This record gives sequence, structure tokens and C-alpha cells, in this order.
Amino acid sequence: MTSLSSSLKRKLRFLTRFALALLLFSCYGCAAHLATVKTKPARLATTVATETPLRSAMDYLSAAEHEPPLPALGRDLLAAKISYGVLTRRPKDESARTIYNFAVARTVQGVGRLNFEPWRHPVIVATDEGPYILSSPKPVDSEHDPGRYELVPTDTLAINGQFFKTRSIVSGVGAPLVAVERAENPRFRQQYKLRRVYAPVTAVMRFTPKHAELDLVDPFISERARLGEQTYGLAIDLGASTAMLIVQEQPERLGLSRVMHPEAYANTARLCQLQQFDPGRTPVIFVHGLQETGASWAPMIDFLRNDASIRKHYQFWFFSYPSGYPYPYSAMLLRRDLDGINRAFPNHKRVVLIGHSMGGMISRLMVTDAGDKIWREFFGASPARTPLASDTKRLLEDVLVFNHRPEVKRVIFVSTPHRGSALATSWIGRIGASLVKGPRSFTSIYSSARPLLISDPAARPLNRMPNSVDTLEPNDRFVEAVNKLPITHGIPYHSIMGDRGRGDTPNSSDGVVPYWSSHLDGAASELVVNSDHGAQYNPEAIREVERILKLHQQ
Repeated sequence: MTSLSSSLKRKLRFLTRFALALLLFSCYGCAAHLATVKTKPARLATTVATETPLRSAMDYLSAAEHEPPLPALGRDLLAAKISYGVLTRRPKDESARTIYNFAVARTVQGVGRLNFEPWRHPVIVATDEGPYILSSPKPVDSEHDPGRYELVPTDTLAINGQFFKTRSIVSGVGAPLVAVERAENPRFRQQYKLRRVYAPVTAVMRFTPKHAELDLVDPFISERARLGEQTYGLAIDLGASTAMLIVQEQPERLGLSRVMHPEAYANTARLCQLQQFDPGRTPVIFVHGLQETGASWAPMIDFLRNDASIRKHYQFWFFSYPSGYPYPYSAMLLRRDLDGINRAFPNHKRVVLIGHSMGGMISRLMVTDAGDKIWREFFGASPARTPLASDTKRLLEDVLVFNHRPEVKRVIFVSTPHRGSALATSWIGRIGASLVKGPRSFTSIYSSARPLLISDPAARPLNRMPNSVDTLEPNDRFVEAVNKLPITHGIPYHSIMGDRGRGDTPNSSDGVVPYWSSHLDGAASELVVNSDHGAQYNPEAIREVERILKLHQQ
């Protein structure tokens, strides 16, 4: 009985600590279903057309549903050809466009079922009108080789979830698809790409006598398609690829694990592009906060991408990192990756940083000239005169000695605790901090550095290297030191924060970060929205980011 009682007590203690950790680290991004994607049969309304040519096209499509793949492909191809003919004669015919888009999507499905590769060599397709040659333009580069991807028409996907309660699709011609890379890219890190690409594509078909050309268009390269003598806007679905990425890769499952065991997930720290690099577009880099992942930016990114001007002028990246690390260390990792993209893409435009919560604190360090001021405040001497082992000194210099990043042109802070958060010093915060398991290497570094540190009676005494929760305390030494330094002159910055709808600014708080901590004098703009700490999901805040980006592109 005694043994059982002790075991139960241990379990209860564990469950209590775990529940408190969840309370501390809970956020919108932890929801079980950020996105759901299920397949469904594609359906074309039977009342879409009544006139003879289009009715014939619909009959072909209806017949194709009940046939084997090869004859079905022939019927889908003829339906696309008939509706194409009507559309090129009557560019504003909505019925013709609807049937054409549907038939093109079915043709893409048929090509996939039959493992045809018309982009490598033409294919002969038997139809009721005789054989047709089906071909496709050669890929412009290996990135756009259709053979690397599974092509999924988005009209076969039922998409839902917290991040996809509403969806926006750009109307136009063509069949929106999701291109899912079949195999993991072995050089994804060196190329600053996702492990496996999930990209929006739009398929269009053009016809000449007995010849059909299937063209797969990257909407980030072109948003127009020429059919016959007319040029049309492209049908675009950008959200479907984001939803499939979240569902299949499940990035949110790393959130809490990367807080509690950052060293185990060190290889997940990286800067990553969400679309193919374009030197003509300004990179926008999103930096998430504590317990979050890059997925937390999905609603904002999808909203911004649905604006044609934003799509034209910007490309989206994200920086993801194990958020159990002390944030100055995570900032060092971001600086290293910025060095990397400068080498990989030396012609990129200057970037815009958008940081939420602790991600805003990381972004703050990218626009701050500290030099060795913080080092001297900690150790009372320059790095050269501080007696530390070379490896320890090198790492601490990388973390504590820094200047602003010249490639950063503008910063947007969202719910950022520049002066810390009292939640980190509360009993919940202390329990949460105790559950963060710091990297083993930090133990020896702290042991070596601690005897040399100038004592600070105002700071909380720690017997270990501070972790991310510790560095969110208002009296954290690093937080206080950074706030003595101005943001570099000439780099505009903006603040967005929540007040939970109470309208009590400047005494407001988003429930985690009070206004006195998130406010910065000298901001180019400041907006308080009716939001809790997850202001990056707030529609008003997202529209403010859109406004700032449009201002920036002028």
C-alpha cells in the first residue's frame, strides 16, 4: 500500500506540473485541428449550361465518371476542348469557364492515374473525334518539373479547421492544384526550403486541331493565361497548399516539445522560404513566439497572399526555432541564417521582419546596435579581457555581442513583451521554467561564466543558464540591458498589441503582455486591437500588417 501510495503521489505531482505547463504555454496554435483536409468527389452543377455545345461537354464529363481511366481521359479532354472553344469566342461566359476549369481538373487527374508524363514526351489519347496528341511545355527548371510532384485538384479537397473556417479563391480560368513533392529534398537546408514542397499550381489547356497542350502555371510567376486570342486572369487557390502542408507535416506537434526539450529539436531551427526565391520580391520573414511554430502564421499569410499587390511585391519566409532556448540564443541562430541567405541569395532585397511575442524580442535584436555593451555590463570588461575558454567565449560573444542587421529594412512587432511579462515571474511561470530542460552544453558554459559575472541584486538568482521563460522576466538582466539601447536610427518599426476589448490603454494588457511592456516610443505606428495575446490571428491586426506592407512597397 505504501508503494502504491508513493507511486500515485508521484503521478499526481507529474500531472499537476504538466497541467501547469500546459496552462503557461497554451496558445491558439496548440489546437488539435488547425487544418483538416479530406478528399471528396468533384461535382459540376447539372444546371450550369443548357446550350448545345456546353451541354455536349457536360455529357462527356458525366460519361467519364463511369469509365476506366483511359477512355475517361479522352472524354474529359473533349469536354475541355468544347468549353475552350466557347470560352475563346465568349470570354465572359461564366458557364463555359466553369465547365472548362472542371474539365481541365479532370484531365489532370486522368493524366495522374495513367502515369502519363506529357511534359517529357507527347501522349496519344483516343477520343470520339479520333486520336489527340496531348503534350505539355518542358519544365523551365528542376523546381518546376511536374514529375517531382503529385498534382491534386483543389476541387477534390474539403478543407476546414481553425485556420481555414473561411477561404478565398481568386476566380479565373484554369484548374487550381496543389503540387506535393513526392520525396524529401535532401538539400532542403542548404536551399532554405521546406523538406517537401507544397505549392499552388494552376493547370490550363489550349487546343489546336487534334492537339491539346496542358500547361502548369506557377501563380507566383504569372497570374495571367492566354487562351486563343484572349488573355484571362488565372484561377488561384493559395490556401489549399498551406492546409495540406499543415495536415501532412503537423508542425504544431513540435510546439510544446521544443519548449521543454530544445536540445532534442536543435535541428528544427531554421529560416525557410515558402515559395521559390524571386529577387524582385521583398522577403517578409515571420518569427513566431514561445511554444509556437511557423504554422501559427498561416491565417495571416493566407490573408496577405490573397491581395494581388502583396503577391506581386513580397515573398514569404519564416524563422522557426526551439522556443525553450533563451531568446538571445535564438536571435544568434537567426543571425546565422541571415548570413546564410545572404550567401545563397546575394541579390535579395532588404527584408521586413514580423515577430510575435518572443519572436518580436528576437526581431528587436536584429535592429539594435549593442556592440560589446551588454557583454561589459555582464562581465565588467571587454571580451578580450574576460578570462574564458575559447569555445565558451566564442559562443557567448555570438549571443551577447551584436549589431543591427543591414538587410533588415522594417520591423512589425505583434504582442511583443519588450520589457518582459509578469507571467514569467508568477508561480505558474516559475513552474513552467523549471520544466524546460536546457541543453547540456549550457551547463558547463554557465559554470565557467558565472564566477565572472558582475552581481545584480535586482535579478532573480539562478543556478543554471536562463531559459526562454527566464528571459521573459521583466527583471531579467538581458531584457533590462537591451531596453537601455535604442533601435537603430533609420529603421522604421511598428507595434500591434491587444487589449481584450477593454479599451483601457495605457493600462491595458492582452492577458500576457501589458501595454507598458509592448509600447515603444518612436514607433512609426501603433495599433491596439480587441485581442488577447494571439493578436497575429486578429483580423484588424492582419489588415494593419497589410497596410504597413503596402506602405513599405511605395
